[in-house]
Amino acid sequence: MATRSARSDFRGGKVVAVSSDDKHRFSKPVRPSIRLLEGFGIEGDAHAGRFVKHRWLARRNRQMENLRQVHLMHEELFEQLREEGFKVGPGDLGENITTRGIELLSLPLGCLIHVGETAVLQATGVRVPCSYIDRFQKGLKRLMISKTPKGTPVCKSGIMAIVRAGGTVAAGDPVRIVLPSEPWALLPPL
Repeated sequence: MATRSARSDFRGGKVVAVSSDDKHRFSKPVRPSIRLLEGFGIEGDAHAGRFVKHRWLARRNRQMENLRQVHLMHEELFEQLREEGFKVGPGDLGENITTRGIELLSLPLGCLIHVGETAVLQATGVRVPCSYIDRFQKGLKRLMISKTPKGTPVCKSGIMAIVRAGGTVAAGDPVRIVLPSEPWALLPPL
């Protein structure tokens, strides 16, 4: 397969909302802005840190690198869920940054996500939905996982990223994607 150097994808995406919480709760309150800290995550968020903060993963290995510093989700998913009778909005499913106009689930591993003036995230994986989704709204988890024609599960609950460059992010900020050199790898489940 031919290899190309990194390139930007200038499709117009934007931030719809930002959310954070200092406690490990399923939903996160929407904030006016969040501050991303390089190599750490979101200032004041329960999942920020160099090592994994996800409670189940941390019990297995507290020294595991934190590849889940920032959770991004596309607002278009909420519209699909509303058509199925669910009431879901920004922060409800635990995401930190809600976007519009970016196909987050199709991004390759390692792509850079420029948000606002200075913040840069690096995509690390697809968020695997947990059982708490059904505690939030019964039956929601089955809609968050679909299958390809070959039977491979596809998670729709957003992507995870690490912070490569810090900055303040707020609703209305632009989102720009910089794709890595080919060949591209799919985002693994996290």
